[in-house]
Amino acid sequence: MPTPSTAAHVTHRTPLGSLTLAATDDALVLCAFDDREQARARLGRGGLTALDVDVATSDQRRILEEASRQLDAYLGGHSRAFTVRTDLRLATPFSRTTVERLDGLLPYGATGTYAELAAALGRPRAARAVGTALGANPLCVVLPCHRVVGSGGRPTGYAGGLAAKRFLLDLESGRTLSASL
Repeated sequence: MPTPSTAAHVTHRTPLGSLTLAATDDALVLCAFDDREQARARLGRGGLTALDVDVATSDQRRILEEASRQLDAYLGGHSRAFTVRTDLRLATPFSRTTVERLDGLLPYGATGTYAELAAALGRPRAARAVGTALGANPLCVVLPCHRVVGSGGRPTGYAGGLAAKRFLLDLESGRTLSASL
């Protein structure tokens, strides 16, 4: 029988590639480009036992289904925000602080640089640390680390690869979506 320290996970296919989603009974804890084994390891490091979706609780299934619907709507250009409940328990304290500020600092369609985000966090010389924190974002797409770009305004570094980052930036800017992912 699942306990509060379990998370059910599922692979969700998107235009960006496969995303692994994981949920506790209360919230989405993972939306990542991790494969099954990477996701299970990440969940384990976060103190969660990974469950296959076929033994998930009804609450876990409900959250996974809602996250999947919202991802599909977002990536299809039909939605601009996520309302699924999230939990950043898999993030380090600095990564948590960094990604929690993203939506407020960089709304849909906006971009900012790693240096600008570091300054907004009160750590103006921590641009590289910000990049590392964003690279560890356990809720990619849902918490929009893709909106952070290099100092020249060019997309740099993204867990899903640069093609996925360009797709997301094009989607949010209203430009024609990248056809080749």
